[in-house]
Amino acid sequence: MSMVRATKALACFARLLLIGAALIYGRWPAFAQTQPEQFPDHAGAPPAQEQESTTKPQTAEVAPASRPPVQRDSEVKQPKRILWVIPNYRAVSADTQLPPLAVKDKFWLATQDSFDYSSFILAGALAGTAQAKNSTREFGQGARGFGRYYWHSFADQAVGNYFTEAIVPSIARQDPRYYTMGHGGFFRRTGYAVSRLLITKTDSGGRGFNFSEIIGNGAGAGVSDLYYPATERTWTKTGQKWLTQVAVDGVFNILKEFWPDIDRAVFRGHYESRPVH
Repeated sequence: MSMVRATKALACFARLLLIGAALIYGRWPAFAQTQPEQFPDHAGAPPAQEQESTTKPQTAEVAPASRPPVQRDSEVKQPKRILWVIPNYRAVSADTQLPPLAVKDKFWLATQDSFDYSSFILAGALAGTAQAKNSTREFGQGARGFGRYYWHSFADQAVGNYFTEAIVPSIARQDPRYYTMGHGGFFRRTGYAVSRLLITKTDSGGRGFNFSEIIGNGAGAGVSDLYYPATERTWTKTGQKWLTQVAVDGVFNILKEFWPDIDRAVFRGHYESRPVH
C-alpha cells in the first residue's frame, strides 16, 4: 500500500512539474526556440551590381564589419547542482559533444551521486517519511527504527546509482550521462527527455536501447531484496520499486532539460546557469 501511495505521489509531482513548465513556457519566451535576427536590406536600395557601377573605384577592398553572433536563449550551461542542493553531475549542456567516459570515470560518477551530501539528507527525509507511515513494521519505531529505515534508504540510492551509472554502462558500453536538447518546443523537449529512458548514447557515439536505465534499475531493485525483510521480497513489491525508480529518473530528466530555462525565467540566473562562450 505504501508503494502505491508513493507511486501516486510521484505521478502528482510529475503532473505539477509538467503544468508548471508549460505555464512558464507560455509566459516567458525564454523557452521558445529563438531564430537568428534577420537584417533585411533597406527598402529601395539599388542592386549590388548597380551600386558597384555607381561607386568610385577604391584602391583597397574593405571587408565588411562582422556581425556579432546571435546568442540563442538555449545556449546555457547545465549547473552542477539544481537549487544548490540536487546533484546534476550527469547532465550535459545542449549541443555539447564529449568523449566517452572510461570505466573508472563511470564509477566515479556513481560515487559522486551516491555520497554527495544531499544523498544523506534525502535518505533522512525518506527514512522519516517511511517510519511515520510505518511502511516496514519489522524496522520498528524510535531511534533504532529510524536507523534501520535510514541505512536501507541510503543503500537503495547507492545500489541504484552504481548499477545505472557504472556497472551496466561499463558492460553495455553506454554513456550514463543525460545529453539535453536545450532548444525546441515544450512538447518536443519533454518527449525527448522521457525518451532518454529507452534511448541513450553509446561509447562509440551512436544510439541504442538504454540497458543502463532499464536493466540497471531492475538489478538494483532485485539486489535490494537481499537486505529487506521477507515480507518485502515479493515480485509485486520488487516490480513496483523498479518501475517507481524508472519513473523518478524520467521526472528528473524533464527537470534537467528545463532547469536552465526555469533558472533564467524564474530565478533570473541565480543558480549559476551561464551562457556558453
